[in-house]
Amino acid sequence: MTTTLRPHDPLDISSLAFWAKSPPEREAVFDELRRDRPLSWHAPVETELLPDEDDPGFWALVTHADVSAVSRDSETWGSGMQYGGVMMENVPEDIIEMAHSILSMDDPRHGRLRKIISSVFTPRRVRLIEDQIRAQAAAIVDDLGSTGETDFVKSVAARLPMWTISEMIGVPVEDRQRFTDAADSLVGWNDEEYLAGRDGLQLLFDGLMTLHGGAYAMAEDRAENPADDLMTALVQAEVDGEKLEPEEIAAFFVLLSVAGNDTSRQTTSHGLLALQQHPDQRAYLMADFENRIGPAVEEFLRWGTPVLTFKRTARTDTEIRGQHIAAGEKAVLFYHSANRDEAVFADPYRFDVARDPNPHVAFGGGGAHFCLGASLARVQLRAIFDEVLHRLPDLEITAEPEFLRGNFINGIKRLPIRY
Repeated sequence: MTTTLRPHDPLDISSLAFWAKSPPEREAVFDELRRDRPLSWHAPVETELLPDEDDPGFWALVTHADVSAVSRDSETWGSGMQYGGVMMENVPEDIIEMAHSILSMDDPRHGRLRKIISSVFTPRRVRLIEDQIRAQAAAIVDDLGSTGETDFVKSVAARLPMWTISEMIGVPVEDRQRFTDAADSLVGWNDEEYLAGRDGLQLLFDGLMTLHGGAYAMAEDRAENPADDLMTALVQAEVDGEKLEPEEIAAFFVLLSVAGNDTSRQTTSHGLLALQQHPDQRAYLMADFENRIGPAVEEFLRWGTPVLTFKRTARTDTEIRGQHIAAGEKAVLFYHSANRDEAVFADPYRFDVARDPNPHVAFGGGGAHFCLGASLARVQLRAIFDEVLHRLPDLEITAEPEFLRGNFINGIKRLPIRY
């Protein structure tokens, strides 16, 4: 890499202090960047994971056009381990291998694994999963009862995605909470509450070991005792004579437990918060729920943007907006900023469940790494809002949300409700 020394942008989007600010405070910074400097060079991200004194910094991609263009150009922009994966921070290679599965791969390996993994999602299996989701959403609201107070995140938003994943994979009931806690640690390692005085690397490693150990045990069992679940399908899957290695199955289990969990979990929490803050939109949705929930889910996804960032690295010399980008230089895709881009979304800070068109990038900007679970996430969101809004019509949020600190997941840790 032959990065030219250049001054870093005066706006801070790299420090832990910046990512501890409230979403409105952070959005104001990205508004300024989109308006005045749609391509800007920033100081390396502050991290305790793997500090690198020689890290020159990164390019910030904050517009919808640039995020989409780079997402779709995997020939020029790499995600693989040789480029340090997709996180803003420098992450040890063994953790990338264990945690990111196909997220931190480039072709041909990415294409091979994605093809094998995709092969297990047969139409019959997808229908079975969708039926499970609807039944689970109903059971979650059943468990709440008709009146009471609780934390919406813990009692509702966090339950459905992990229950879906557990049933889909075939996770034993006695292991589900342990795996859920491990998955939470993998997105909370920047948050002081999750760290609780511990080292971030150790927290990541402990969570990964818990999930990998569980995946290895399940895969070994299904090889001897096949069942009608996704773990069996992954163990047996074969495309063009190739099967998944045990460590590849384990890494995909981690990906499901984290990415498959947080997209739905955080969008559910952000969606409910938005409906409370915009009662006119809630009334509009409920006036014709069946015909309006589809566009509403897309607005929940745009508004909440559960994944904040991913990184790409230039594989060759290239150019963005007339600026030369040297091979090896990093670019961070800020999805939440792209989803507030005034050039694409009319009045982007208006929560509008009828918004059309709504080309959000909540599942990525397209291309080879577009989210495999996008359709199932939409089913989950439709099912849980159907149950919550129809069966708990007087539900209200009783205190301000507590947000997760970090640059990866746009998380809400707690959201107290009364119903």
